[in-house]
Amino acid sequence: MTDKPGKASGRKSIRPTLKPRELMTDTPDLAGSWTAQIITLFPQAFPGVLGESLTGKALQDGLWQLQTYDLREYGIGKHRNVDDTPAGGGAGMVLRADVLEAAITDARRGTKGAMPLVYLSPRGKQFDQAMARDWARHDGVTLLCGRFEGVDERVLDHFGIQEVSLGDFVMTGGEIAAQAMIDATIRLLPGVLGNADSAVEESFSAGLLEHPQYTKPAEWQGHKIPEVLLSGNHAKIAAWRRAQSDRITQDRRPDLWQKAHPSDK
Repeated sequence: MTDKPGKASGRKSIRPTLKPRELMTDTPDLAGSWTAQIITLFPQAFPGVLGESLTGKALQDGLWQLQTYDLREYGIGKHRNVDDTPAGGGAGMVLRADVLEAAITDARRGTKGAMPLVYLSPRGKQFDQAMARDWARHDGVTLLCGRFEGVDERVLDHFGIQEVSLGDFVMTGGEIAAQAMIDATIRLLPGVLGNADSAVEESFSAGLLEHPQYTKPAEWQGHKIPEVLLSGNHAKIAAWRRAQSDRITQDRRPDLWQKAHPSDK
């Protein structure tokens, strides 16, 4: 198997008309940049939406970099098979241990510093804002995107892979979940958001849902912006927003509200 790393994307000269997919060219590693490694059967799915807006600009600016590893390149035989039937019988196909080992070893060979190794799985621990903050504090993350009936369990045991889920539902593969998790993490990296306070004030940052937001015009279709927000009294505005966050969370996510108010149980 080749020692050449997967397709990489990072800081380079970018024309205004360049499409997100064109960012995925062979480039040297960017020292000090947060790195997302994706092991997948569909490397063409990346950067996808991550190449747009703030995450796309941060990618161009070298605040993070993306490396994809095509599982098909590690396939077995002339047809580069990556899966086989489940041991013991059953429907579907399972990604082979030897194929996954080669891809994971190749990816991890290029890691520098501390990078969690994660398999995107519906049976894993649910991804949340706290996990995004934890990943952002690391040097990057390696994400294994499953397909079919999943991966050989021995791979998870051998490499000590952490299983993480986007939610209580099943998807056809881990690529969409990977993009969502990377997006949530990248926006927490220094310099990505134009206003650092945005990451502090938004939903889940303090364990509660975000307060309502308003903008011009002051009155629309008979609905007015709450007067307190136009008062200029920052202390009263902050108190109103805290109260609104608390109320909305208690109403819509009582599970989160209980975590934020353990003494009220």
